[in-house]
Amino acid sequence: MLKLSRMKLHASWAIHKLHGLTLAGLHGADYESFLALINAVSTMSTFERTPSPQRVLDLFATMCRIRAFERMVIRGTKEDLVKGAAHLSIGQEAVAASVCGNLRRTDQIASNHRGHGHTIAKGADPEAMMRELFGKEGGVCGGKGGSMHIADFDVGMLGANGIVGAGILIAVGAAKSKKMLGTNDIVVCFFGDGAVNRGPFLEGLNWARVFDLPVLFVCEDNKYAATSRTDQLTGGDGPVVRAASLGIPAQTFDGNDALGLDVLVGELVEEIRSGGGPQLLHVETYRHIGHTVADAATYRPDEEVEEAKTRDPIERAKAFLLENGSVKGDLDQIAAGAEVEMLAAFEVARDAPWPSLAATRLDVQDVGAPS
Repeated sequence: MLKLSRMKLHASWAIHKLHGLTLAGLHGADYESFLALINAVSTMSTFERTPSPQRVLDLFATMCRIRAFERMVIRGTKEDLVKGAAHLSIGQEAVAASVCGNLRRTDQIASNHRGHGHTIAKGADPEAMMRELFGKEGGVCGGKGGSMHIADFDVGMLGANGIVGAGILIAVGAAKSKKMLGTNDIVVCFFGDGAVNRGPFLEGLNWARVFDLPVLFVCEDNKYAATSRTDQLTGGDGPVVRAASLGIPAQTFDGNDALGLDVLVGELVEEIRSGGGPQLLHVETYRHIGHTVADAATYRPDEEVEEAKTRDPIERAKAFLLENGSVKGDLDQIAAGAEVEMLAAFEVARDAPWPSLAATRLDVQDVGAPS
């Protein structure tokens, strides 16, 4: 039976206790002990280190830039400039900022349909992104991908994806490539809580474990798979237990705690980079608006939304900075600067020309000349 008494564990040590532990043969008290260990790891945030004020300032600035961009996307949708559905990450900015802030330019990420924040945090140009959303010339994908398929290979962003869970297998393939090439770069895959109930989740995690790939799976859990509560659609005990059953170290963390998440991801990235194999991080967060800009989200109780907003990641980072010597006016200036930057990107994209007709045949693979 698993020993759980007096378990004062550092999170990363506890996670490694899950290595090689499977559900096979666990029954009764052993299974309950297994779940207790998972839960103990999942609720840990006992990090002795805290990011420096400058590091938190950088995270704060990134989160402000993401939110300002998303607000311009709302405006663009209302003005019929955004082509296609747009899924925003307002309220979830800490995940993108803290994860991507620990990556190199040569590291790669794969995203999901809610990918604007990940793309900005990985270093993409907001103006080129806005042009892409508007279908304009100069977009990161030539105006052909739009919101749900935005990508920028130059900064290691392999693409958002309109198919739930599809980015998992893309990330695993990229990680396999990096391992075969002998680099010490890693790949991060962002996906939502709804993706854990789809086939690519099992297939991708299994492949990553079998080949010991340098990939960090980040399940960005905002509690809703589109318009349905995920806990009402998910059997068993969720992604952490599912990953652990495959021998992949896994844990849950507060996705709105940019500071703690930054420290944790830094540790996980270094473990993976040094050959430690795949890891899964389940981060709990909440989107402030609907599934898309057009979704009124009437299926969510008002009190639930308001309570979630009290844990706003930007406000939490701001509070830390104020408590550690930052001046409110300086922080307000950073936020205002982000708004100015994204308004400029909006205006340039709005006024940009449409792609030429000849561009429709660029980047298109076919089987020969048209008849």
